[in-house]
Amino acid sequence: MENTSESVSNDLDGDFQNAKAFLLKTSLHSNLNVYDHLASVIRKVLEEKPVNVADALEDLVRDEKRAKFCPTFDTIQNKEDESTEVLLARSQLTLFERRPGVQEMESLMRDPEMDEEQEVPLPDLMELANYFEQAGVGIGREETFRIFLALKILIDTQPIRTCRFWGKIFGIHANYIIAEVEFFEGEDPEEQLDGENQQDKEENEAKIDIIKEGDFDVEEDDVPQPEYKPPALIPNEDNRTGCNKKTYFVSNEAGGSWVRLPPVTPAQIVISRQIRKFFTGNLQAPVVSYPPFPGDEANYLRAQIARISATTHISPLGYYVFEEEEEEDDEGGARDSFVVNTEFEGLTLNEMTDPSCANWVHHVQYVLPQGRCTWFNPLQKKDEEELEEEEEDEEREEPDEPEPEQGPPLLTPLSEDAEVDGMPPWTAQKSSTLVLQYSLSVMHSNLWPGAHAFAVERKFENIYVGWGQKFSAENYSPPPPPPPQEEFPSGPEITEAEDPSVEEEKALKAAQQEALEAAEMEEEEDDDDEDD
Repeated sequence: MENTSESVSNDLDGDFQNAKAFLLKTSLHSNLNVYDHLASVIRKVLEEKPVNVADALEDLVRDEKRAKFCPTFDTIQNKEDESTEVLLARSQLTLFERRPGVQEMESLMRDPEMDEEQEVPLPDLMELANYFEQAGVGIGREETFRIFLALKILIDTQPIRTCRFWGKIFGIHANYIIAEVEFFEGEDPEEQLDGENQQDKEENEAKIDIIKEGDFDVEEDDVPQPEYKPPALIPNEDNRTGCNKKTYFVSNEAGGSWVRLPPVTPAQIVISRQIRKFFTGNLQAPVVSYPPFPGDEANYLRAQIARISATTHISPLGYYVFEEEEEEDDEGGARDSFVVNTEFEGLTLNEMTDPSCANWVHHVQYVLPQGRCTWFNPLQKKDEEELEEEEEDEEREEPDEPEPEQGPPLLTPLSEDAEVDGMPPWTAQKSSTLVLQYSLSVMHSNLWPGAHAFAVERKFENIYVGWGQKFSAENYSPPPPPPPQEEFPSGPEITEAEDPSVEEEKALKAAQQEALEAAEMEEEEDDDDEDD
């Protein structure tokens, strides 16, 4: 009987599967199947719960089938695809929307009693674009105006004290629009988050130290230990100092969301000098290179921005000056700050376009080969365990004290820049040689193609529009891999000894036995002497 019931259930299951497969057959005309159609009708009945379902069932089936055949176009007027102009306008519609609080800012900017020395975070980008247009540099007036509105949105949403349009870097799939900003003191959201993370980190380190306090007996191993030690980790520079003095936001297009770039590390700058990679336009894209880059494209972009800024951000001689107190306190030291010279009246056109470029200076700190603006001694901080090991091991040679890295100080003239493969590092020219009274001086970088600067009277500005790659006259080739580690020195602790012969083993045992008997005899004689 059991076998009969099992066979009947198997037959029923087979019939059910066959029936379901038949209902799932798709029609060649309507591309529908009966199973899904009935399921949608039943779902609609259960949701709407109409009166007299049996009488309205045919209408429900017809309406459900009719809803699936609604055309996406109007039968009277054809629906055309949207043009690129319409798509662009829709994506950038947010740029032209007025936000609360904007009217108060505009009225404040139009207030004649407003202090002239008060810094306005939003720069007059259209005026600067007009000057760059005279110099033959720019990205178009329409795009510039959209970027101007995008910067306005960034200022409205962040506690920003100063903001400027850094430039535009091209990518393979998308471009990067870059804004350089400074936050108000104590209002940077990233610094507040770092403070909380630092507190959690200290608590975790305290817990780990408590665990390490226990003493564990570990048997000593005779295996030789390698003497190689990895190079010391160079710490990052703090916010508002060195390479992280400014903060950068990027967006793929005007009207898109602004993304804050992470702080740059010395290791990222060092590796970025050894590789050459085009940007893709995706901040999360991996950077596949040799040597391996420690980060993704967002970190690589931030490293390139730091390098370009340190090399190509220039200003007229005398516009920035050092504070008198700083000069007295830090004589001979590297200065990292300056102030605007209120008595600066500007230089003449001929002085600014002098081929020697002696009237232009760098106002961004030089990035040392270490990847920092201020040199860090890797031997100045050592763990207590390493110090104890050095005290115990007197034979170990002490490492030589590294020589501090030095670079040109702030406000160094461009005339001291090194040549670029036999070419001058900068090209100075006038925007117009026909009407000199309205002409302005323009500087083009030959080391970083795409970096430009202009100056007229007391106004000047820097911009970068390019691929983010440094000029090189030679073809790029990746650096060779490091040499392999040396073998352990040959010695008795490593060299394998040959097995002794049988005669040698017997002689060794006999000698050991004689030595043991002699030691016992001496002990007995000593005991007898003590008894006497």
